[in-house]
Order: sequence, then structure tokens, then C-alpha cells
Amino acid sequence: MSNNTTFKALVVEENTDGTFNKSIRERKVDDLPQNELLIEVHYSSLNYKDAMSATGNKMITKHYPHTPGIDAAGIVISDKSGTFTVGQEVLVFGYDLGMDTPGGLGQMISIPADWALACPTSLTLKEAMIYGTGGLTAALCIQKLEKMGAKPSDGPVAVTGATGGVGSISIAILKQLGYEVIAFSGKPEQSEHLKTLGASEVRHRDTINEVGKRPVGRELWANAIDTLGGDYLANLLKQTKAGGAVSACGLASSVEFAMTVLPFITRGISLLGIDSVFIPLADKQEIWTRVATDMKLPDLEEYCEEITLEQTPEYLERFISSKVVGRYVVNLRG
Repeated sequence: MSNNTTFKALVVEENTDGTFNKSIRERKVDDLPQNELLIEVHYSSLNYKDAMSATGNKMITKHYPHTPGIDAAGIVISDKSGTFTVGQEVLVFGYDLGMDTPGGLGQMISIPADWALACPTSLTLKEAMIYGTGGLTAALCIQKLEKMGAKPSDGPVAVTGATGGVGSISIAILKQLGYEVIAFSGKPEQSEHLKTLGASEVRHRDTINEVGKRPVGRELWANAIDTLGGDYLANLLKQTKAGGAVSACGLASSVEFAMTVLPFITRGISLLGIDSVFIPLADKQEIWTRVATDMKLPDLEEYCEEITLEQTPEYLERFISSKVVGRYVVNLRG
């Protein structure tokens, strides 16, 4: 492939007045960083972090113009490291992809070889992106609860941000593994959809906060997965059964939360941090093996909406205005 080869990408530019605009542009392979592994991207997916990068959040992306996209699935064009063969199907999640390294919302990416892993043979590139970072995070949340001893017979698992990418995939995988799920959402109109995914009960997310300022509340769920942070996380912890745990993986509500240590020392509960970005590649490979086997969902297409690269500016706005439902998969070749 000639370095003058052009490809299409979403480009976010900073204007002189401090605002940002998004457009689909032609770029050259020459524009990409000089890394070992050149990949032709076939599918990507949209995540909250992509939306933040696309609106100019300097905590995510320091330098503009920039192409977001923390997920990518495609085929190897060349690999100077010799790790992969030309034409091999590979997946990339996290590390610096889509942050300050041009990301998966472009038809080509150039990355260090140790950011990529082989696509499991039981998953297509599109199926891998239906999971994407959202699904990877959901799987890691569940795996960490299991490592703390969680099992279906303990009682229900609470899931916040239930209509989002992490929440919806969490519900479906938990259901498949035999757990009862209580879904919490700020979108009551999506209740039937959440029950279809596998939730046995759907409650408004604000009911979590009815415990108020009390240091502990009634023990209502055995374990939980939280994508919101803030008061929701604090109050989830206060109402978790003795010996239970909460996997915290998001900040859609707030990065800060305040509470006492009482639930930890009177009920022995655990707060589990989940990192899906910088975890070692071997751990990503391990969780992907599970995603491709006992955590593989039937009818994966039901969990996503497929869109084109040209639609990404409009769909990224949905994350900012809290209108996300499920996963959005981007067909870069469509």
C-alpha cells in the first residue's frame, strides 16, 4: 500500500474561538503515526469516551485535529514486528487508540503491535465490535464479581445505566450466566427493551438515592455493576448485601462520591475498580476468550444499531444528550 493512499476518517478540529467541529475528511496513510502495525479498519463502535474526545475534552484528547475511536476491528495490511500476518483479522481496544493516537473512526490506523490481539475464530469482526469496549468492560465487571465469589444463588445483581452499552451487555451476559438482574435506568420508556435483554425487574435509577443521607440502607441486591458514579455509586454500596461487591466502571453521573466507611466495615462489602483501557494484553486475551465462549450472546445483532462513518457526528451527540440505547457499530466499509 502506497503511503499516498487516501482513506476516510472522522476529523475533529478546534476552531479559533475554542469550539470544535466534526467532519468526514480524506486523509493519507502518510498522515498516520509511524508505528509497526498498519490495519485496515472494517468496523468500529461508539463509546462515551469517543463522544468526549469529539467535543474537545482535553482530559481525553490533548491535540487536535484528531480522529476519535477507542475500538477497531480489521485486517492487517503490514506488520514490521512480525507478530501478525498480512490479512489476519485483529481487534484493538483502549491503550491510546482514539485518545491522542488516530482512532477507529478512520478507515486506517497505525499502532504498536502490542495493542492488538487476534480476533477469536468464533467471532466475526462485526460481532467483536458489537461487544467493543462496552462489552469488554461488562465482561470484566462480571468476571471481577465472580473472582470475589459472586454466584447466581446469592441473589440479584443491580445494573445502573442499563440502557447504555456497558449496562445492556452486562444484563444480557448476567442473564445468560444464570443471574437475576435488577436494571436501573433514567429511561422508563425502555423498560420492555431491558426486560427483553434479560432484566427481571426495571426500576427508575433515582430510586437508588431514596436511602438519602443514611450511612446504610436495607440489603436489596447481592452485587452490582455501576456505570454512573456519584451518589448512585455511594447509594448502591449502602444497599448491597453483606459480603457483596460493586464493580465500578463509569462516571456518566459524576466522578466524585461521598459516603461513610460503615457499609465496608459492618457488612464487609467490596468496591471493585474496572479498567478496560490499560489492562495487560494477556488479560484482554483471557476475557475475550470468555466473550467468545460462555459469555457469547446469541442473536448479537439485537444489541446494536449499525451506522456508517458519515452518521457518526450525529450519533456521538446522543452520548452527550443521554439518548444512547444499546451499542452503535460503525461499518467503515459501508
